Amino acid sequence: MSSPASLVTSQLALLRQLEWRVRHAVENVLSGEYRSAFRGRGMEFDQVVKYTFGDDIRDIDWNVTARLGEPYRKKFIEEREVSLLLLFEDSPSLQFGSGAQSKREALLELAGLVMMLGAVNRDRVGFLHAAPDGYVLKEPVRGRGQILHAAATLLGQPPPPLGRAESVAPPPGSFVPWRLLAKAAPRHSILIWLGDFPPRPEPEGWSVLSRRYQTMGFRVDDPWDRALPADQVLTAYDPVAGRLVNLDGRAPAQRAAHAAWVRERDAAFRAIFPDPLSRLVVATAEERLDALVRFFHARMHAGHRR
Repeated sequence: MSSPASLVTSQLALLRQLEWRVRHAVENVLSGEYRSAFRGRGMEFDQVVKYTFGDDIRDIDWNVTARLGEPYRKKFIEEREVSLLLLFEDSPSLQFGSGAQSKREALLELAGLVMMLGAVNRDRVGFLHAAPDGYVLKEPVRGRGQILHAAATLLGQPPPPLGRAESVAPPPGSFVPWRLLAKAAPRHSILIWLGDFPPRPEPEGWSVLSRRYQTMGFRVDDPWDRALPADQVLTAYDPVAGRLVNLDGRAPAQRAAHAAWVRERDAAFRAIFPDPLSRLVVATAEERLDALVRFFHARMHAGHRR
């Protein structure tokens, strides 16, 4: 059995590989787009200045413009520091995988990439790992070494035990300490919620959290999440029910029920994160860093203000 020290060492080695990839992306692809993607919550009003060609017309101060008879705009200064807080909701359903990698493994890699991106950009980064058996909170810290060790701690968290009876397993999301989360990082921090996001109502108090933080949701999908394999009967282990189940892709009733579940799941995800630029869905077979780059490109090009 591996010791905790050896697990942390192996996680640090993986994170250094992720850091190299992130640094390469920042220098060659992302440039300033990562930070630009978060503009809006980290901006403070400075003064009113004359509008010049090329300025953003959305910053025009129409009251001052009408009073002085020529266009003026509001000038903002960007807060120097960004705080990233990752909520990793570690539900048993994440341990499903129809291929070489489970959803949990892919989602942890995505979390590691985000934390390394914050480290490269000299941000403060922390996490809250929530599982049915408890939670671990690491408040946002600054500096490569501290963030590396925080990320290694997250990646080294043991998965929730399988085999619970359905009557004992807690409902999805009920084990997340939402009240603690509301005070875990400074106001206007960026909260990235990583999880499986099954069909469910939004958490109690989510409206307060979404006003306090700039919120985003990251999800990883297995191919079987999107559609059952056609014309096949397969036996798979259901990590939520803790038992083997038969999936019959030939049965119209099963296919219809699964399609209804997909629609319900996507609708619930959209309800929690109504802004499409606050949602990221990545397939287990997809390159996670490429997906992040596209996500930040889209936010920057939209001139995001949320």
